Amino acid sequence: MAEFRTLRAGVFLPPFHPNDEDPLLCMERDFELMQWLDKLGYAEAWIGEHHSGGYEIYGQPELFIATAAERTRHIRLGTGVISLPYHHPLMVADRIVQLDYQTRGRAMFGFGPGLLPSDAMMLGIDPETQRNRMADAIDVITRLLAGEVITQQTDWYTMREARLHLRPYTKPRPHLAIASAVTPYGGKLAGRYDLGMLCVMAGSPNGYDTLDYNWELANLEAQAQGRTMDRRVYRVMAPFHIAETREKAIENVRAGFEKWQLYSYSVNPEGGAAIGMPSIEAINEGGRGAIGTPDDALRVLENYWTKTGGFGCILLLAHHWADWEATKRSYELFARYVLPRFEERSAWRSQSMEWMRANREAFSAKRKAASASAVERHFAAAEQSRKGLEAESRPSLDRRREPRRRAPRLAGYILKSVTGIRLYHRYGARLE
Repeated sequence: MAEFRTLRAGVFLPPFHPNDEDPLLCMERDFELMQWLDKLGYAEAWIGEHHSGGYEIYGQPELFIATAAERTRHIRLGTGVISLPYHHPLMVADRIVQLDYQTRGRAMFGFGPGLLPSDAMMLGIDPETQRNRMADAIDVITRLLAGEVITQQTDWYTMREARLHLRPYTKPRPHLAIASAVTPYGGKLAGRYDLGMLCVMAGSPNGYDTLDYNWELANLEAQAQGRTMDRRVYRVMAPFHIAETREKAIENVRAGFEKWQLYSYSVNPEGGAAIGMPSIEAINEGGRGAIGTPDDALRVLENYWTKTGGFGCILLLAHHWADWEATKRSYELFARYVLPRFEERSAWRSQSMEWMRANREAFSAKRKAASASAVERHFAAAEQSRKGLEAESRPSLDRRREPRRRAPRLAGYILKSVTGIRLYHRYGARLE
């Protein structure tokens, strides 16, 4: 039997929102986006945490998820990511369990060291310590979710007989993942603690080049723990915007991309080039994203699949570069035409149609012959019935002697069929 590729689709919502728009309406639009994705069959959405810059406006993605879960039915919702060095590990674990219950298992939890250096600066955190603190927090959180009681003190938190008083709703624990960019930290921690991977820098040259290497590191670390990594939790994020033509797609995002570039230069002197998006044209030329047609998007998926050897979910970067209707249309085109073609969901449908077309003359001839035969059998049976009724209704000597006594009985018999009704009208006068 033929094997088909399996790939889920989701979004990664940093979230990017232009500073000239009302933040209230930006939030409402994001909730509407979750509902739209849920309707289209997208599998998951990841929402980021940021505290400065004014463009990525969610300081606690768990709050967003709690509301979005009430407005959706199927889509899974994840923190993309919780910046662990900014939080006490026990508090994070507590929020994880509560949201696991509130969403009835639809919540997922991505972890990271914190992306914006401005966030760390405001909190007085040395960026050199962030990755180590993240690793420490992941160790503590996974132990707490397993039911362990922890007494531990570091230079940034204290725990005395700390434990969770509520067991996770999802058994044995909710799905946990880690952001993997360029450095090997993400892959190694994913393998060590059985985490999914969020490859959030896949669209950049350096991030793309390390995709297979970091996955290999994760597998080696998992093997050391006696486990095997599952490619279904291997996620790749890339920028997409889809329209009926490439020209239309580029025109849709042009103005929004320029606003976003202003923010990207505020974060990094390299601007969008730091994450592989120096310009719309460069996104298309690099083959790691698509501002174009479903065919363009399909080529990007093939490129990532070849590079990684297969992964579980493609995360479309939610950038809000286009207006709302064009944005919704983009997600619809991806769901309707890109993912099904990549997975060959309609392969059997096409094969069935080709088989039917190849045999249409023979099948049509059989259908016509069967129809003609049915018609012939019908009229033959009707003729036989007519002759039988005529024979029965022919007057005998006894009927001549008692015509009025036998006529009603014969008339009642004839009236049992449509043919009989016609015969009754034809011979009724003679029988009376």
